[in-house]
Amino acid sequence: MKVHVHLAYGRDETTWAKAYDDGTLIGINDRDSYGYRHAAAMVSAMTFSRDHREGPVGKLIRGGARALLGFDLIHAWRNRDAILAADVVWTHTESQHLAISQLFANSGRKPGERPKLLAQSVWLMDHWRRFPMVRRAYFRRLLRRADVLTFHSRENLAMARRLFPHARTELVLFGIAADTIHAPQHRANDGSELIVAVGNDEHRDWPTLIAAVARHPDWRLRIVSTKAAPSLADGVPNVEIRGVTSNRDLLDLYRRATVAVVPLKPNAHASGITALQEAALSGIAAVATDVGGLIDYFDRDQISYVPVGDIDAMEQAIGRLLADPDERYRQAIAAQRRMGPDGLSSQAYARRHVELSRALLGIAADG
Repeated sequence: MKVHVHLAYGRDETTWAKAYDDGTLIGINDRDSYGYRHAAAMVSAMTFSRDHREGPVGKLIRGGARALLGFDLIHAWRNRDAILAADVVWTHTESQHLAISQLFANSGRKPGERPKLLAQSVWLMDHWRRFPMVRRAYFRRLLRRADVLTFHSRENLAMARRLFPHARTELVLFGIAADTIHAPQHRANDGSELIVAVGNDEHRDWPTLIAAVARHPDWRLRIVSTKAAPSLADGVPNVEIRGVTSNRDLLDLYRRATVAVVPLKPNAHASGITALQEAALSGIAAVATDVGGLIDYFDRDQISYVPVGDIDAMEQAIGRLLADPDERYRQAIAAQRRMGPDGLSSQAYARRHVELSRALLGIAADG
């Protein structure tokens, strides 16, 4: 089984590995792109999309075409030889699989003459109702060329099954590198407790978190984000908002943190799941908004969930964990039990792709 992994421009293996090695790839990651390389031993051959060099004009043309179409067709076209030579193509988001569906249409190949397509979507369902009718109709036609539509969230999956009842749809739980798990620190409070909140997703609910923390001048909150406006913390001296310049800085914050928080707006794509897994691997108890299908990843014994936009509940959940070292330790241990090669991890994530691919190609599990 020959697999081609088509990733967004800027995410090819060379660029990813360089950023990983120099510490500018922020987060707990594998050295290869999203850990898909874990599947290499389970397939006969594996290729990855390459970022073709482009000057300012080429970048402008590709970006303009992407804005017009809603996906990166030029990047897919540049990688067409590797794509069409594969038995099955894996994609990471809708920008890639919609482009490949259009590439298949342009190639003139019949379904039996082209690779199978695992079309993984992240934000597509959340954004679907916002698209103009013409774009929705266009995307529907492209989605018919996918052999299976995959989603990280059961909520996304349910939406897709309502919108595309005749499509094959599957849940694929996203996982990060889980090779290193830090034992939780069972420590008494000493007045230096730090709350950390990490994320750049558009569905982070920073105002609710800040409002909860602002009620307690003795609490300290560090929001790690390049998308959250620093002005959100104006007049709240115990809240700091800024990104980090190296992965070492992020991991140091996790080591010093007492509680992690993932505040969320309504969404269907499991926003925040990377941050929750990073907290679990770092041995930190976490609070999260109960939205987006996160419950499929961590249950209520492993994460302290609060309702959407509920400042009082957010304050109370954080306060309980800050005040109770035993509960923090118990919850962190429970969350860590979900992590690992057979639980939430990039290994399990890659293995799930192999399982789906074998099923599409009619290959026996031990074939």
